[in-house]
Amino acid sequence: MSIQSTIMTDKLTPLRQQIDAIDAQILDLLSQRGRIAQEVGHVKAETDAPVFRPEREAQVLRGVAERNPGPLKNSDVQTIFREVMSACRALEKRVTVAYLGPAGTFSEQAVYQQFGSAVQGLPCASIDEVFRATEAGTADFGVVPVENSSEGAINRTLDLLLATTTLISGEVSIPVHHSLMTKTGSMEGVTVVCAHSQALAQCQVWLNLHHPNVERRAVASNAEAAVMASQDPTIAAIASEMAGEQYQLGVVQGHIQDDPHNRTRFVVIGSLETGRSGRDRTSLVLAVPNTAGAVYRLLAPLATHGVSMTRFESRPARIGTWEYYFYVDVEGHRQDESVARALAELHDNAAFFKLLGSYPVGL
Repeated sequence: MSIQSTIMTDKLTPLRQQIDAIDAQILDLLSQRGRIAQEVGHVKAETDAPVFRPEREAQVLRGVAERNPGPLKNSDVQTIFREVMSACRALEKRVTVAYLGPAGTFSEQAVYQQFGSAVQGLPCASIDEVFRATEAGTADFGVVPVENSSEGAINRTLDLLLATTTLISGEVSIPVHHSLMTKTGSMEGVTVVCAHSQALAQCQVWLNLHHPNVERRAVASNAEAAVMASQDPTIAAIASEMAGEQYQLGVVQGHIQDDPHNRTRFVVIGSLETGRSGRDRTSLVLAVPNTAGAVYRLLAPLATHGVSMTRFESRPARIGTWEYYFYVDVEGHRQDESVARALAELHDNAAFFKLLGSYPVGL
C-alpha cells in the first residue's frame, strides 16, 4: 500500500466509523417509528379509519423541508421521509393503487412519487379501467393523468371525472422526459414509431426533423410501445428510460420532447374525503345555460369571497343538456370559510354543480 493510500485510509476510517454509528442510530429510530406506526394502525382499526391520510403526509413532508438544516436538498429529504412513511404505512396495510400500465409508464412513476414504493401497484389497460378498479374497490386508490404542460387537458380523464363516484384526494406533477428506444439501440430496420398519442404529439417537431418518413402509430401507453419494441426490431418506442430499462431497450436518443420543461399533472382518485392540510386545492365541475354573461355571473362568488381560481377548462358536453362543462380549480379547502361560502353560492347559481374534491397541493 502506498503512503498516500495509507494516509487516506487513516483519514477515512474514523469518518466511516462515525457514519456506521449514525446509521445504527437511524436504524433504531426507524424501528421505533415502525412500532408506533403499528400502534397507530391498531387505533385506526378500532374506528375503521383510513390508513392513508394525504393531508397528514403532506404536512409531514412540508415540515421536514421547512426544518431541514442542510446540506441535503429539501426534495431529497422529502423523498427519504416519503419512503419512511410508505414503509411504516405498509405495516398497517399495503394499499393497492391502480394506474395506466403496463409497468414503466409515467403513471407508475407518479404512483411512487405520491405514495412511496411500499404499495401494491395495479397496472390497468386504460384510464377507464383505472376508474372502474377504484370505484369497485379492487384498488384503494387510482392515479390518472389530468393535464400536460404541452398538450393541455387529458380529455378522457375529464369525461370520466364528470361521471365517477370517486373523489380527488391528491395530486402529483412529474417531469416528462421522452426517449426514442429500440431493441438494438439504433434505427436501422425500423419502420414504425409507437407511443401514446400524447407522447407522439409532444415529440412531433423532433420526429419531423429527424425521422419524417417513419410511420407513427398511437398505442394505449408508452410502456406498451416499449413492450412491442422489445419484441420486434422494426418498432421504435417513445417512452421513459425507466420503461427502457424495464424492457431492456437501447436508447437511440434521449429527451426528444419538444418542450424541455414538459410536465404532466396526475390526480389521485378514491373514496377518501381529505381533510385540510394548510395548503389545499379544490376541484369542481360547473355548467350554465348558454346566455350572455352567464359564465361571468357564475364565477362572481369567487371574487366576492376572495377565492383565487388556478384553472379553468371548458369541455363540450357529451351527456346532460348543457353545451359545455367547466372544470375549475380554486385555492383552498372546501372546509375553509371563504371557500365554503363561495361554493355555496356557486352551487345555487350553477345549472350543474359537482365537487370533485379538496386535497393537498402537490409538493
